[in-house]
Amino acid sequence: MEEDKQMTFLNHLEELRWRLVRISISIILFAIVIWFFQEWIMEKIFLSMKNPDFISFKIICRYLNICLETIPVKMQSMTVSGQFSYALMMSIIGGIIIAFPFIFYQIWAFVKPGLKYTEKSVTKGIVFYISSLFFLGISFGYFVVAPLTVQFFGSYKISTKIDNIFTINSYMSTILSTVFFSGILFLLPIISYLFTKLGILSSRFLKKYRKHAIICILILAAIITPPDLISQIIVGIPIALLYESSILIAKRVEKNK
Repeated sequence: MEEDKQMTFLNHLEELRWRLVRISISIILFAIVIWFFQEWIMEKIFLSMKNPDFISFKIICRYLNICLETIPVKMQSMTVSGQFSYALMMSIIGGIIIAFPFIFYQIWAFVKPGLKYTEKSVTKGIVFYISSLFFLGISFGYFVVAPLTVQFFGSYKISTKIDNIFTINSYMSTILSTVFFSGILFLLPIISYLFTKLGILSSRFLKKYRKHAIICILILAAIITPPDLISQIIVGIPIALLYESSILIAKRVEKNK
């Protein structure tokens, strides 16, 4: 009997190993593709944020009448392997983001057999919903949060005699962290759904602490955006709407129960 249990444990380890191998292969394949297009990706996706004709700035100019003439930012690499290192990092992180649905599916497929029937019924379609919300958050971070951050810090000068010359390290770290953090934030509704289904969370609890949540949202918006009111409002409103949608989702789940 002990031997059977030991074999079962080893089988689980073997399954986990092969799932990790599949995840690694998927990331590497996407990373290789990105590597071959690294110059185009760097110029069109990342460096384009410091240009006034970036799509987000065009929309803000058209509908909010806040137009930019130029963002006086210069880029530089200050280490021997700086550009190579960030090309490699960009490829790997890009591979992880593109392969996210497959990665989450592999992790979920490993965890799912250990759940109870009621827990499995709660999580139907979780891969699709998690992936959709994650990519929605990534898009919000890329088109809203990151451009506003680059625009503010690129345009701000304590003195006209000081030029803004960003290192590739600082620039890429700022963009990647804000974009990824936004992707995680957009998972709030699905977390609310799962926790309410499992009886951990309730709509009454979310309503009770709504005011506290709004204060936290404002603080969070101030942290992940430049310190100007317009940027905080633009970022804070969608996060507040996500919180309200979490309340509605919790209500719906309780009603169905």
